[in-house]
Amino acid sequence: MFPSRFVRLAEARARFGDRVDRLGAYLTRADPLADAVVETIEGMPPGAGAALFDRIVCHGPDALRDAPRSMQAFFDAVANVPAWVDWELVDRGGHVLLRAGPLGGLVLGFKSLVLAYSSPAGNKPLVFSGRLAQSAPRRLHETARFVRSTILPRSLRPRAEGWRATLRVRLVHARLRRTILRSGRWNASAWGLPINQHDEAGTLILFSAAVLSGLRSLGLHFRPLEVEAYMHLWRWSGWLMGIDPDLAPVAEGEANRLGELIALTQDPPDDDSRALTRAFLEAPQQSATTAARRRAARLRAKFTAAVCRMLIGDATADQLAIPPSTWRVVPRWLRRIVSAMERTRDAIAFPDEPAIRRGMAYWNRIGGEAEGP
Repeated sequence: MFPSRFVRLAEARARFGDRVDRLGAYLTRADPLADAVVETIEGMPPGAGAALFDRIVCHGPDALRDAPRSMQAFFDAVANVPAWVDWELVDRGGHVLLRAGPLGGLVLGFKSLVLAYSSPAGNKPLVFSGRLAQSAPRRLHETARFVRSTILPRSLRPRAEGWRATLRVRLVHARLRRTILRSGRWNASAWGLPINQHDEAGTLILFSAAVLSGLRSLGLHFRPLEVEAYMHLWRWSGWLMGIDPDLAPVAEGEANRLGELIALTQDPPDDDSRALTRAFLEAPQQSATTAARRRAARLRAKFTAAVCRMLIGDATADQLAIPPSTWRVVPRWLRRIVSAMERTRDAIAFPDEPAIRRGMAYWNRIGGEAEGP
């Protein structure tokens, strides 16, 4: 009934009931609206379809008037903003990660992305694309650019930068899915569909609830409204990405329970997981061109390995062959320092704006300049 990647079903059903079977159905569901757009683009002259899609993303109804039916259906769908979307809450959600500054980058990289690689079936589209193992810095920059565009104020409103970036990523997913399926190398009976709804929901959790958990591990404190806002931000981002609303958690606790179910029903990390993680962790050393930079990269590798092990746990780190770090005490001291600063913030109601401005400078630096109109 399900792809063979969906494991430990008896144990999962005993704990989660029939939710297991409802979740498993999403392993063979993708994104029909985006898939139809990609099929249309492939039937157009080279470059014409992609250029038309981008014009519609940027300019809206005027460019859509004579577009193919599949594009009209796609953009009609994303133009209907659900009633639950609260723009003020979306912006507050972005402030959470902006306030975290470099700590947010650490958690997204050394928890969220590494846990994504640890899924032995969910990582297969990345493996098939060959992009990360061959060009980890570029892929990581693209991820940072996407996150930056998501968390900037007003950026997820229709036609704004984050809104455009999300729809473009959604189309990239559909293109990659089509390319993989055409390759003849994809094992659907084992893995389901590439970039399926189940795996998209897992990624959404890694960018939302898992980030909150990781930032707490590094000492940050969150007020209830901050947690609600951050989850709301990613719920809206997931909706734009084409994730079925039934799979997008509203609250942090809901996301954590779904994450536990996903983790229980997948196998341990495989060789591809370890190769992807190694490419990610070794990227600074691979790109270092001078002796001084190589020394700095080696020191950074000790620090990031220690942070990564703290964020994902020693058991998963061992499965991913992340070496133990002699610097394991450093993230503990970092947590103490950050936690002390957070207690001061809570005690005197220190304003968040200075930290948000510093965080915006950080994300602008690692995520690149804003895109053009």
